[in-house]
Amino acid sequence: MPKPIRLTPSLRERVWGRTRLAPWFQNAAKPTGEAWYLLEPGLPELPLLVKLLFTTERLSVQVHPDDGEDGPRGKSEMWHIMDAEPGATIALGFRQPINRERLWDATRTGEIEALLNWVPVKPGETYFTPAHTVHAIGAGIVLCEIQQNSDVTYRLWDYGRPREMHVDKGVPIADLGVHPGAAHPVALGEGREELVRCRHFVTELLRMRPGDTFAATPQDCQLWICLAGAGTIESEAFQAGEVWWLPAAAEVRAEAGARLLRTYVP
Repeated sequence: MPKPIRLTPSLRERVWGRTRLAPWFQNAAKPTGEAWYLLEPGLPELPLLVKLLFTTERLSVQVHPDDGEDGPRGKSEMWHIMDAEPGATIALGFRQPINRERLWDATRTGEIEALLNWVPVKPGETYFTPAHTVHAIGAGIVLCEIQQNSDVTYRLWDYGRPREMHVDKGVPIADLGVHPGAAHPVALGEGREELVRCRHFVTELLRMRPGDTFAATPQDCQLWICLAGAGTIESEAFQAGEVWWLPAAAEVRAEAGARLLRTYVP
């Protein structure tokens, strides 16, 4: 039976990143904005990608295409808030519906910042960001992002930073309406909730007490993300900040209590 495989975190320097990465990683010498969790070369590419994001500034205003619009795979994603400074916000959709002509103008003038719906966030919340949603992540946030494994991004606004924009591609596909806000977890049992379900991925949150076990049945691209605590998957030890791929059934055990995300392709 295939053994669980720990994915390797690849830390990415970003202008909006930070050097304080504890307790998930050692603190960095240069601003680190993202940790991408990847399989070693030679193993198959997974359809889902997990990242941790660390922000000290606002990220660009973006929108992503859906499947088949710019390559075979689009980019729907979700964010689970792990840490947030007081007043930290994310932008999802618009405060009220707008028309496409106004969006064109807003990307040129910067008014798009004021049109977006900036939502205060706190640890433990989850937000689903389907393809076509105009969005941005604010400063002072640590979050776990689960997304389709695609890096197709159209930037609509970047606060004057000298980076390439993709307005001609992004504006025509943008959803012009109001986003529904934070996800509403669905209880699946004691200590277990379903956070997001879409055609690309299902994500659950498990709060495991010391000694608790969970029998993980086989699923396509089943990834376990340890947000806090420690335990074992079969005989392999895991800790906070790690992501594991389970290519077969496995027993997950919390040694000292653990909080984990479980995500897979339905």
